[in-house]
Order: sequence, then structure tokens, then C-alpha cells
Amino acid sequence: MTNATLASPVKATSIEPGGIEAIPADRRHGSPKQLFATWSAPNLEFATIFVGMIAVAFFGLGFWQAMAALVLGNALGAASQGILSTWGPREGLAQLVLSRTAFGKRGNILPAAINTIMAGLGWFTVNSVSGALALTALTGMPAWLSLLVVVVAEVAVAFVGHDLVQLFERYASVVLGVIFVVATIVIFLNANVSAPVKGGGFTWAGFTLTAAAAFGYAAGWNPYAADYSRYLPKSASSKAIAWSAGLGNFISCTVLMAAGAAAATITFDGANPTSTFTHSLGPVLGGFALAAIAIGAVAANALNVYSGAMSFLAAGVRIPFALRRAIVALAFGIIGFVLALAAVLNGQLSLTYENFLLVIAYWIAPWLGIVLVDRFLRRGTEIASLVPDAAKYRNPSGIIALVVGGAVSIILFSNQVFFHGLFVAPSLTKTDFNGIGDYTPLVGFLLAGILYYALFTAFKPKLGGPLSATPDVVIGVDAADEVA
Repeated sequence: MTNATLASPVKATSIEPGGIEAIPADRRHGSPKQLFATWSAPNLEFATIFVGMIAVAFFGLGFWQAMAALVLGNALGAASQGILSTWGPREGLAQLVLSRTAFGKRGNILPAAINTIMAGLGWFTVNSVSGALALTALTGMPAWLSLLVVVVAEVAVAFVGHDLVQLFERYASVVLGVIFVVATIVIFLNANVSAPVKGGGFTWAGFTLTAAAAFGYAAGWNPYAADYSRYLPKSASSKAIAWSAGLGNFISCTVLMAAGAAAATITFDGANPTSTFTHSLGPVLGGFALAAIAIGAVAANALNVYSGAMSFLAAGVRIPFALRRAIVALAFGIIGFVLALAAVLNGQLSLTYENFLLVIAYWIAPWLGIVLVDRFLRRGTEIASLVPDAAKYRNPSGIIALVVGGAVSIILFSNQVFFHGLFVAPSLTKTDFNGIGDYTPLVGFLLAGILYYALFTAFKPKLGGPLSATPDVVIGVDAADEVA
């Protein structure tokens, strides 16, 4: 039976019903290669460019030093994105629903809630602000009106749902890819990539801060990964899924971060960083770049709002409406608009974004260590009997490992303006970048993963039956599922 015969004929503009229930076989469609566009288009935006800028302008690295750190962080985040994406087709479940095996239904409320805030509100605010500033620079509209236009477009795509999101990302990846590749070439023709390192020389603190920020950005998509592969047929190639998702993430992040780092060697305006990027592009290409930044914000936030709604429902929130996911997405858009408007009026985007990238990595790294170890320990077993609401499955190992691993890594190694770990010099506020920088994500990942392995062995949480016992459709996952 072909993929085409499995799929129900649903228009991309039809509102996706339901919430986080498993996707049955007759609704499965698509191919792994679509994930390349899914995970490249949302990175073709100014937030990606800005990571490269801060590596040079804030963290004091030369271009090639910055690129080494950026490539390292992107590679780690993209590799995990590829691995997690392969988990979607087997059960047809969203990423934060799959997370229930490591945390239990109640324990999973914490990571689901964190991702709801980070995705539906945090990332939404950051990207909406950068898109609005670009649209204002392009059109001369008031910032609040530009923000409204951008937010309406973002929420509209997410409100309709999965198929429209995938379609939008597919076309956006082509349009944005062409514009940003041309812009990147022009920037490199004007950049001085061999310029002396800011502050006089390489610093390990600057390197680790840059790598952590890049990882925070690339891995920021990790808690969404299976959300966009769960519609693929069960027979879809895991290898093709991993490579498509991972490369889409890695290539787009690396190219645009390189453009940002190169642009920062030309000039840097902390008050209006978009002008740094467009400085050497000229009026015509600069105009296209500003338009691309605004469209890129929509491409990124369509995913943030959609997956934020999925995480909200994965926490077990009961909304007994057929369009519960769409309703939650709309609510996030309204709240996000208010937060983004406050950020626009505040005008402190640079420092806020720098801190936000590191905080993202602080929670994702330990969560990632836990879910990867959990999947390894459950190899060869089914999880369909564990994730439904009625299963009342508990696993204290995950929540303990997440809280302890996250807290210890932050207390010892955090490098934020508002808090410095016990082993860290305050590098973010110094131009000489003394100290070790930021090891929080690395320590959090390793500590949480190791601790989870030990606790799993001690608590011996329930395992499912053999993998061959997995049902065709997992029933009762959604809190509002009538058949649960």
C-alpha cells in the first residue's frame, strides 16, 4: 500500500482538528525529505543571524574562532534534532507526549510547562520583535502595527495546523533561502574575516559561551521534533528522517550564523542589530533582506505557536473542544503579542536575547540527556501502554534527574548577567572574558543522563511489552479523547 493511499484527502487550509491524540494510519502522509524544509525555513530569520553577531560583538571572538564554536553547537543541536525526529512515526505522537515515558504523566507536567512557556511565549516574543523591527524598517509603519501584522500571520498559520505549517515552511525555505544566500555572499565580499580578535586574543570563555548559545538555538527545536514527523507513515526510513531533519537544522543555522558573524566584523549597532546585517547590502537587496526577516519570523513562530499548544495539551490540560489545539494556539498568539509589544517598547533586545539563548540550553540539555537514556533503556519494548492518560504511569526518575541535574549545573556553571555559578567568573559583563565561560548545558546533559540511568535502575519503572505488541493506534493519549 502506498503513502498516497494511506492518506486522507485533506486540504492544507482545513483546520486540523483535535489535539495530541495519536495519528492513525489513514491520516499519515508525506515523506522524510519534507523535514529538510521544515527545519531549515524556521532558521532563515534574524534570530539565527544574531547568534553569529553576538559571538563576535559580545563574546569577543574573531570570525574563524566564532565559526568553530558555532559549528560545534549547531552540530550537537542538529544531531539530537535528527534523532528525536525518528521517534514520531512509530506511535504517531508529539514529542512532549513521548516524554511521558521518562517522567510519568504527572512528572511530565514540568517539561511540558517549561516548553509551553519557552516555545509559545519566549521564542514567540523574540521572533515577533525581530520580524516587526524589520517590517518597520522596510515600510516605515509604526512598530506596534508591524508587530500586529507579523503576529496575525504567525498565528493564522499555526491556527490552521500541521499541513499548512508544512506547506508554508516548504515554500518559505525556497524564497528565504535564495534571499539569504545572496545576502550572505554580499556580506562576505565586504567583511574582514581576518580582523584581529576583539580584546586581543582567543578566550575559552568566549568560545564556550558561543557554543552554548548556538546549541541553545539549534537544540531549541528539539522538544518539537516528533511534532512534525508523527504524520509520516510508520514505514518511513528512520535514516532519511534523521538526515533530513538534522541537515535542515544544521545547514540553515550555520550559514546564517556565519553571515551574522561576518556582518559583525564590518560594523555592529547594538540598538538596531538589523541595520548591522543590512549595512553593506545596498537599498534593493537590503529591502529584500528586511522582507525576508519578517517572513522568517512567521516561519519560525508558526512552529513555536503550534508546538507550544501541543506541549500545553501534553501537560494534561483538559479542553473538551474539537478545535482545542487551534484554540490554544490562538490564545498564545494574543498573550505573545502583548509580551512582544512590551519588548518592542523596552528596546533591550540584544541583552535579553543573549540571556534567553543560554536559558533555553539550561533546560533542554538535561531534558535531552534524560529522554535519550530513557529511549535506550526501553529499546525493544512498546510504550503504547504507558503514555495514555488512563495508564496512570509513574516514573519519578525523570523529574528527579531533571531538577537535580538542572539545578546543580546552573548553580555551579551558569554564566548569566543576573546569576553566576560558583565555578564561573562573570564573563558576560567583561570584555576580557576571563574564566571558563558556560558549561551548564554540557554538565546538565551528562549529569541528568547519568542520574536518570541510576534512578531507573533503582526505581525500576514499568516497561511495556515487546515492541511487536504495539497497537496500530495508541488510544487515550489526549485528555479530551472521547474514546479514552
